[in-house]
Amino acid sequence: MDIQILSEYLDYLEIEKGLSQNTLDAYRTDLENFFEYCSEIDINNILRTQINSYIRDLHEKKYSPSSIIRKIASLRGFFKWACANEITKGNPAQTLEPPKLPQRLPKVMTVSEIQEILNKNLTEIQRVIIELLYGCGLRVSELVNLKITDYNLNTKFLECTGKGSKERIVPLGNKAAEAINKYLPMREYIVQKFNLNTKLLLINGKGKTVTRQEVYEFIKAQGKELHKKISPHTLRHSFATHLIENGADLRVVQELLGHSDVSTTQLYTHISKRRLKEVYFSINKD
Repeated sequence: MDIQILSEYLDYLEIEKGLSQNTLDAYRTDLENFFEYCSEIDINNILRTQINSYIRDLHEKKYSPSSIIRKIASLRGFFKWACANEITKGNPAQTLEPPKLPQRLPKVMTVSEIQEILNKNLTEIQRVIIELLYGCGLRVSELVNLKITDYNLNTKFLECTGKGSKERIVPLGNKAAEAINKYLPMREYIVQKFNLNTKLLLINGKGKTVTRQEVYEFIKAQGKELHKKISPHTLRHSFATHLIENGADLRVVQELLGHSDVSTTQLYTHISKRRLKEVYFSINKD
């Protein structure tokens, strides 16, 4: 396939759809793999039979259902765009339906587990990370991209940019605001020490901006001490679940999380019901 066509499509996804760089990279890989599989076939001669064969090949190679779903989404999106822009004569992926995944409830932590982490002798920046992931329900990508101009400690509100470049405002709790206040002098010291010119909020002791991987490793280590496998997203799930368990309105939680569809947020009501059953039967097991 012409590399120029793929580049134009990815530009469209970035500019028109506002997709993140991580998503763009995944789509690029998916499409390159597919067209390599169909390397001997002109783009206009690709039929549904070739796509079906490619998907069977993915199953045989033991790709996970979630990976296959994403690859199918990549093909559907590309051929829809290519057809609309008259790059291809037809859309061989038009009726292609992704397989349905069984709904899996995300893992959540208890309030006491969160508190156990916060009771540790954390550094200023570590405390900010925990407070913003759990106290504000941020995604890890939103966290590492926060700028010093994205929060107001007086009004206690935080502005962040989520998926699809959608901006939202999240209340900043007292503990989170306090953590940021204590961290700022340390940040200023590092900025001056390394003569930095950055607006990003989180800077490590080496004068580098904090990466997603650093946050993952830090949270993973906290979970290991609790004998629990957790990630930054576990704290976000816990934030939402604890809000609903304490009576928060589903629509409010949807806004706080930045979900475009309330059905995504409804998942947390199922977690709450499951946890209620677990507590009930643990009390009444005799």
